[in-house]
Amino acid sequence: DTSDRLDLADPVVRFVHASPLAPNLTLFHGAVMQSDVMDKPYKFASNYFNVNIGLNTWTAKTSFGDVTLGSVPIDAVRGNKYTIVALPGTNADSSVYLITDPYNKPLSSDSARLRIMNAAFNASNIDLYMSPLGADIMAPTAVPTIAGTAYKTSGPASGGDSIDIPGGTYKLTITNAGTKVILFTGQVAFGNNADILLLSVPNSLLPGVIKTLIKFEGSASVTEVPPL
Repeated sequence: DTSDRLDLADPVVRFVHASPLAPNLTLFHGAVMQSDVMDKPYKFASNYFNVNIGLNTWTAKTSFGDVTLGSVPIDAVRGNKYTIVALPGTNADSSVYLITDPYNKPLSSDSARLRIMNAAFNASNIDLYMSPLGADIMAPTAVPTIAGTAYKTSGPASGGDSIDIPGGTYKLTITNAGTKVILFTGQVAFGNNADILLLSVPNSLLPGVIKTLIKFEGSASVTEVPPL
């Protein structure tokens, strides 16, 4: 809304459980348990909720055993959106990562906003292509929509704005960064003004293979992008 774009809105936080290796999780704001993010399983994703301005620590813990998965400090400022992601590690463990989005969307734009999180330890750096259906990413003119996102990072990088993309139906392709070696291809559709987070995660049933999850702000979970 307009207050977001003018950096007048209260800061907001959301939590995404994107680790198939982790049990149910609970989010704490300092020592306070967040009732809306309590005992949540893999593929849970909260919507944004308002938080106070200033510095606080956020911690994800296992719902059984109260084991800390990880903590992140958030120095919340007006107009910013923050996403805490639980993601898998290479040694059957998990950790958390913070995405800070200034959300400096132009007042005149009605495009969707898009970001990708590389939560796949088996994928190394990745490129994301968002192409018209039927487009060939092997064409010399095809360039990544978001390039070179490393494991445990987001693209664009945390602290930078998510990108504008017109609403529509797209072929989503993830490749090894700097190559046209395809790791995943699927189809997604969304309208204008949507807020979209993509997450590449390991396919637990097929070692060495990834799948892609999608979070639409306003939905209470992430869903798998149907492969093509």
